[in-house]
Amino acid sequence: MIRLLPASKLWKVARCLLRNKQNGEGVYPFYASVKVTDLCGFRCPFCNVWKNPAAELNTAGIIKVLENIGKSSVILTSIEGGEPLLRKDIETILEAASQQPFYLLFTTSVRNVMEYPWEKYSKWIDLFHLSVDEGHDNLELLDVLPQLVTYPWIVCVQTVVRQEDMPRMGEKVAKCAASGAKILIMPSVELDEADHAFPDAARFREDVLTLKKHYPNTVLTPRKYLDALNGESGCSAATIIVDCDGGLYYPCRTLNEKPVNLAETDLMEYLSTRDATDRREVMQTCQRQCGWYQYFAIDFFTAPGEILDSLRPYWAELLGFRSPGTPETPKHGPLEIPRHSDEDSAAGRHLPR
Repeated sequence: MIRLLPASKLWKVARCLLRNKQNGEGVYPFYASVKVTDLCGFRCPFCNVWKNPAAELNTAGIIKVLENIGKSSVILTSIEGGEPLLRKDIETILEAASQQPFYLLFTTSVRNVMEYPWEKYSKWIDLFHLSVDEGHDNLELLDVLPQLVTYPWIVCVQTVVRQEDMPRMGEKVAKCAASGAKILIMPSVELDEADHAFPDAARFREDVLTLKKHYPNTVLTPRKYLDALNGESGCSAATIIVDCDGGLYYPCRTLNEKPVNLAETDLMEYLSTRDATDRREVMQTCQRQCGWYQYFAIDFFTAPGEILDSLRPYWAELLGFRSPGTPETPKHGPLEIPRHSDEDSAAGRHLPR
């Protein structure tokens, strides 16, 4: 069962969300992805992490990063990679992370997932994400969901969808619903040095909304996220990604710049600097349109109400009730996701819209 966070942390998060709303931008993040390793056993065509792995911090360094994040506005931290289970000190990292005032999410994609000591690890993990899709070629992991949901965490399948994968979304959702797991459906984003297979944005939105209507407590993909893919919102720095060397990707992962190291620099202090402000301004004028709106990294989620609405499937499970479905919104024109060469991607980072 998900633990309760200290009231002081919840109050801090609420104040920072209000400041984001007042500022009209995601100055203060509430979600952090910490990549404890860039190494991975897969070679997914839509991913570029494994192509240029960074040097890993030692155990003490990773713990410093987690403590830094614990002092910030972040309320949800994901331990991921690469493949985090490749780290021999992963048990120590998980235990240390569980002592911080944030909810802990753990993401893995290993085929032999049931061979790991989850009875021990699960006591430190609040949310367990299993990355399953055609790109990983590990769809058989959907069959172990009934075993994984028996542990004291919330289980979610995280699936990346390319254009050719769209017809099978319904099968995955149905298997998750039948097992009591949830599913986060994400499009294959446009990363440098990776295959560009972004699905048709309008069709993706329509199909996922249909699945959300039929499985309201299973499909986590936020409606506003789908609207953003179709041109209704811009990017936000309300979520952050930290590489395994401690480097903070800022303002986003796609621009591929790490101005500070969170093993050395206080996160909250950095966010108020001129450099951080300038980088957020660059984000607002970026023309990449890569679709990398990780979790709530879109302008819509400067509003606390939108965040609460998007977390509805979690509230329903935790509080034991089902919320009524939200009516469909009018359709609108999708963004055209441009296909960049590597040279075009690098050159276009700072172009005005």
